[in-house]
Amino acid sequence: MNNLLTLPWESTDDSSPIAARMAAWAAREVIEQRYEPGALLTEADLAEAQKASRTPAREAMLQLERWRLVRLVPKKGAIVTTVTRQERRDLLAVRAMFETDAVQALTLDSDFAPLAADLRTLLDRQQKALTDSHPLDFASADYAFHARIIRSGGNTIVDEMLTTMGPRLARLTYQAVIDNPNPLDLLFDEHAELTDLAERGDAKGFGKVVREHIKSSHFPETRN
Repeated sequence: MNNLLTLPWESTDDSSPIAARMAAWAAREVIEQRYEPGALLTEADLAEAQKASRTPAREAMLQLERWRLVRLVPKKGAIVTTVTRQERRDLLAVRAMFETDAVQALTLDSDFAPLAADLRTLLDRQQKALTDSHPLDFASADYAFHARIIRSGGNTIVDEMLTTMGPRLARLTYQAVIDNPNPLDLLFDEHAELTDLAERGDAKGFGKVVREHIKSSHFPETRN
């Protein structure tokens, strides 16, 4: 399970630095739209919500900006960003590129067992999130699922970039879940097929389905 990437609110606890906990809390609030796009978020808001001082709140704000969830405004605070069509397209294009490159690195001699075991765990998490109607849990598991495929390529620089992109990707998936939950069944079925192929060690079939999944799930306008 060491190959699984998690989102900030999943990887922080009481032992984490207060600034990290504040940033993780605020990221979740933004993704779940308790702070809506265009809303003003201040250091005082963070400090009060987390019963902390404004010094770590300032650090948390900088982290939120690195995640592109807010835009800092001098002497005012931060404005919660809006996910534009362009950002959605660009983010998913980058993730697709990472995923395709990783799959191309897999060969018939690759050891699929660790990948298959992790994907099965994440598939079970997605199923539970669908059953329990927890869109954030589904978004978190979806991010971890695709990140696990990408990490199979062994590119440490991509790992760093993917970690920074995590909250933005989860935000996209969360929005898709609450806007139109019906396609999630198809998304889940495709993830299940990928997991089955990984368990069989079918590198060729796995790569083919990944590419089809990227195209059909995230770029439907390209379908014939």
